[in-house]
Amino acid sequence: MTTPAYLTGTRHISKEDIIKEPSHYTRYAIEPVTFIMQNGFSFEVGNIIKYASRAGHKLYEGMNAVESEIIDLEKIRRYAEMRINVLEGKDVL
Repeated sequence: MTTPAYLTGTRHISKEDIIKEPSHYTRYAIEPVTFIMQNGFSFEVGNIIKYASRAGHKLYEGMNAVESEIIDLEKIRRYAEMRINVLEGKDVL
């Protein structure tokens, strides 16, 4: 896995780059948000796709690569549990 240049300090990234084209999504032929919206996924499933797409590619401030990936994987688990609750007619949270 290649570390994006802005994470190594070799390239400056603007606020607009972070908002419109975050590097952890632009490596795909289609951005996850486009895939999610065009296919009408539920909120929970859309977030599962989003976090699965970036797990291992987004570095959270103050965390190393392993810790950051675990955070995204835990988010996937959270949204999966939320979706199961919806399907079982329980409170989402």
